[in-house]
Amino acid sequence: MDLHDFSGDKMYFDEHLAGDVKSLLDVASNDYAKGASELPLLKAYLRAPDSLTVLVALYRFYYYQHQYEEALLVADSAMSLVAMKLDFSASWEKVSIDMLGYGVMKSMTLVRFYLLCLKGAGYLNLRTGNIELGMKRLRKVIELDTEDRLGARILLQTVESFQRRVDANFGQLQMVATN
Repeated sequence: MDLHDFSGDKMYFDEHLAGDVKSLLDVASNDYAKGASELPLLKAYLRAPDSLTVLVALYRFYYYQHQYEEALLVADSAMSLVAMKLDFSASWEKVSIDMLGYGVMKSMTLVRFYLLCLKGAGYLNLRTGNIELGMKRLRKVIELDTEDRLGARILLQTVESFQRRVDANFGQLQMVATN
């Protein structure tokens, strides 16, 4: 399946937002430079916890503030929400290529969004030191995105290459230490 083919699907940011939620997102956007965006974003989330637009805004805020653990929580929330909408397993580890196929019949954009959340969560796990979990998530994206349209393979290969160099250097240090 081509994850670049949107076929006119509605995008997450096309969803209707209540006036107060939109106003809170506008306030957060305007107050970003002053460092005062988190509170309006959290208020927007409390008013619209099922809004992918709000979740993306909150994720981006935490990501760009280098608050990776918080961004990871938001990514996982977004994945859970999309999994429910697409009738995917609640566990990303159990999502199969067959589930993706059925999900595409509902919304290609939500399937792509889900996989991007999974890739982002993998990257965030790497950034927070959860290397094995990060690599596991990236491997899942690669398993499901067989054409690597989302670019998870190069990220995983980079991490694996780095790990091999670290392991080799560690082995050399052990040899020096025993001599």
